Amino acid sequence: MTGILTDLYELTMAAGYFETGKSAECGTFELTIRRLPKNREYVLTAGLQQALEYLLNLRFTPEEIDYLRSLPQFARVSSGFFEHLRDFRFTGDVWAAPEGTVLFAGEPIMTVRAPLMESQIPETYLLSTLTFQTLIATKASRMSRNAAGRGVVEFGTRRAHTPEAGVLGARAAYIGGCIGTSNTLAGYRFGIPVMGTCAHSWVMSFESEIEAFRSLQKLLGPHTIQLVDTYDPVEGVRRAAELGRPLWGIRLDSGDFLTYSKEARAILDAAGLRDAKIMASGDLDEWRIAELLAAGAPIDAFGVGTELATSGDAPSMGAIYKLVEVDRRDTAKWSEDKTSLPGRKQLFRFPDRDVLALASEPPPQGAEPVLRQVIAKGQLVEAPPPLESIREYAAESLRTVAPRPLEHSAALTALMDRVRNERK
Repeated sequence: MTGILTDLYELTMAAGYFETGKSAECGTFELTIRRLPKNREYVLTAGLQQALEYLLNLRFTPEEIDYLRSLPQFARVSSGFFEHLRDFRFTGDVWAAPEGTVLFAGEPIMTVRAPLMESQIPETYLLSTLTFQTLIATKASRMSRNAAGRGVVEFGTRRAHTPEAGVLGARAAYIGGCIGTSNTLAGYRFGIPVMGTCAHSWVMSFESEIEAFRSLQKLLGPHTIQLVDTYDPVEGVRRAAELGRPLWGIRLDSGDFLTYSKEARAILDAAGLRDAKIMASGDLDEWRIAELLAAGAPIDAFGVGTELATSGDAPSMGAIYKLVEVDRRDTAKWSEDKTSLPGRKQLFRFPDRDVLALASEPPPQGAEPVLRQVIAKGQLVEAPPPLESIREYAAESLRTVAPRPLEHSAALTALMDRVRNERK
């Protein structure tokens, strides 16, 4: 992983730590959810695997170091700093909430403790990958919940902000409850089920719709999903029903989904295709899915693109990465609306509440510690669980999701008061 995939000020601070002799000091940073995204009562964490891969493989190439040397901001930096970058490795410790954990405002996702240069430089990447994937996993969980047992398929790469965002978004959506993705690379890389058959261009490339349907059926057999709304949706369903099996089902991509799905169901059933499924796609979100099912739409699966791949209604999250400790000296930021809490912390989860405490405090009886050590002295503690296990853990976390109070332990409250008074 390239070390210059970060904001410039991370590197100017790293140079400053080196020049002032602070680079060996141990800095502890916490990545915390300051505020929940809009329209969200919780977040579902995702992206930890990519965060760990980044930290374990963080390097600076000779070409990157030469580039940094050429920047005017580094004109006064000694050659020793650049020599140090040649052997740069992450040697610290990391604690994190497992992927698929439900968290709320004010709760930490990750703690990084390492020499200051090593703990400072990763800020940009960690915030980016954890925030983005958490947003998508959370959005997917809401859609899957509203689908009430019907499958939701992630269709969003073509609407994602970059192709790679589409790949990681597909992974996060799978953690959040989607049953598959249209992204073939995500299927290859992560083992996610891939789904999809044809676009309207396939139908339009043939002289007739029935010829297009027949050719697709010959190609795909039982995996055939006929796209029926290129011309007239009702006639398209009739032609798909006329061809009969093998057929997974039909897809509606536009129009009045409620009316068309009911007509499609009647046509398919009358043709003896009661097992054929109906998928809807096109400008869907969790609210539209809920409305359709509440109105009795006989839709078996939903393909969701733009709103899922971009977390359309809530595309950002107030996550922060703040220094909480330097060589065991507790630190905090007290500026208005942006206060941080001092000291390395642990989040303890009770059945009815969460308690944020100092990491040095013993676990309270009946509580489960949320943050687990994942890197020790620059080495992975254990291999990340398979994606299927993460998905199952997320589903279990979501079964009992409900807003809960966040309390501060007495020791943390006392530390906050002490550090604030010392600063005054």
